[in-house]
Amino acid sequence: MKTKTILTSMLLFATLASVARARTKLVALPERDATIIRLDNPNATLIEEERVLTLQKGLNKVDFSWNAVSIDSDSIRLTVLDHPEQVKLLNVSYPPGEPALVWEIASDGDYAETVRISYLLSNIDRLVTYKAIADKAETQLDLKSYLVLRNFSGEDFDKARVLLDYGEAFEQGIDHEETKQMLFFKAPQVPITKVWTWDSATLPWDPEQLERQNIGIPVSYRILNDKDSRLGEFALSAGKARLFQDDGHDSTIFLGEDVTTLVPVGQKTELYIGDSRDIVVTQRKMKDARINLRKNDSGTIVLFDTDELITAKIENFKDTPATLTMIQHIPGQWEMKKCTMDGKKAQYTRKDAFTLEFEVQLPARNDDGPAVKELQMQYSRINVKP
Repeated sequence: MKTKTILTSMLLFATLASVARARTKLVALPERDATIIRLDNPNATLIEEERVLTLQKGLNKVDFSWNAVSIDSDSIRLTVLDHPEQVKLLNVSYPPGEPALVWEIASDGDYAETVRISYLLSNIDRLVTYKAIADKAETQLDLKSYLVLRNFSGEDFDKARVLLDYGEAFEQGIDHEETKQMLFFKAPQVPITKVWTWDSATLPWDPEQLERQNIGIPVSYRILNDKDSRLGEFALSAGKARLFQDDGHDSTIFLGEDVTTLVPVGQKTELYIGDSRDIVVTQRKMKDARINLRKNDSGTIVLFDTDELITAKIENFKDTPATLTMIQHIPGQWEMKKCTMDGKKAQYTRKDAFTLEFEVQLPARNDDGPAVKELQMQYSRINVKP
């Protein structure tokens, strides 16, 4: 126990010299009765501890020191709990050159007063990791979340109530320079969707030209943080996830690992497991013409619009249906003229001003070959400078 709270009773008419002498005679108080470690803010850890101060009627001085402990001195607060009307905090002073402060507390009687002391403590933090095991059919997975608590603050906590930004609080002790990992929650049989993601900005448009290179489409497990997925009670923290799959022989195979960002309730996350060549996307620009030319007085083109046509052939070589997320990018100001999937109007989501996302449901291949779908996008970019 490295932080120390010390108490003495001083007469109201004491001189400054007697106050200085009294600080050398302060006696240690009992250990803290309860401690809360709040980890709900990823940038700072708030400690709340309760102690019982033996107060005498009149003016009391409480000395709180934190030698070798990483406390933000400006964040220290004291709250009176038992007799807030009879016990008042008058002021706080900081002895020069010391990691300490002195509270002056006025009491109208003799009390064993419970107070709450709170402060921001550095070098104590947490990590969240996940372990997921998918079934052999890749339709659901068992999800476990682990909390890694790390303490390099200089303070020992024999027993504390730990609060995160989600889930239930739990009791845990942790000493200085100690790291602990504990199972925080588990969710069995979470439904998943296996998703292929093709991004026109990062993947080749014509993979046949790169046959000698092992280029595949990234594959992920999509998880929805909602009640239908046996989740949805709280946001899922960002953290590293390790993914495995049941091999059907009482063992698992390692698929890979990924890092998920914070997943609010109702939102989704996609955990990358590798690349696949089971789905092939071949995209070509069939038209790129300048229209609506605008010229200056000297006849030089200063602005124009475009008429562009892109076609994408999507082939599924799998024996099972598949979901493909197709991401397209149109820079600048633009207007969609026609967008179809197999001749019918195609739906897309605008992720931002320049990014479109299509969700393509692909049937399984048949005896004649792969299942094929075709996307066509005809659009104009507006006010383009040469």
